[in-house]
Amino acid sequence: MNRKKIVVYVPLTHADKVREAIGEAGGGKLGKYSFCSFSSRGTGRFKPEKGAMPHIGKVGSPEVVEEERIEITCEDKVVKDVISAIKKVHPYEEVALDVYSLDNH
Repeated sequence: MNRKKIVVYVPLTHADKVREAIGEAGGGKLGKYSFCSFSSRGTGRFKPEKGAMPHIGKVGSPEVVEEERIEITCEDKVVKDVISAIKKVHPYEEVALDVYSLDNH
């Protein structure tokens, strides 16, 4: 079974909602466990450019936000569903999201 790791950065205000959406979409299943994830807190930085519609901050002004990095693993077959679920509940116009292939041992 091929697995992927999905990592997403989200403001603290929406972290629980994103984790719930991931689990409902089938992400975070490990054996007989579901809704598995790992989170760590950090600082996100960005500057909305002209034409952006930021959820936080103002166009042209640098912004600093306390965010959570949420990591989960999932089967290949649910990656698209998990990404779609994240984007539906994530507040940012542009979602910072990475998908990694995992070695299968």
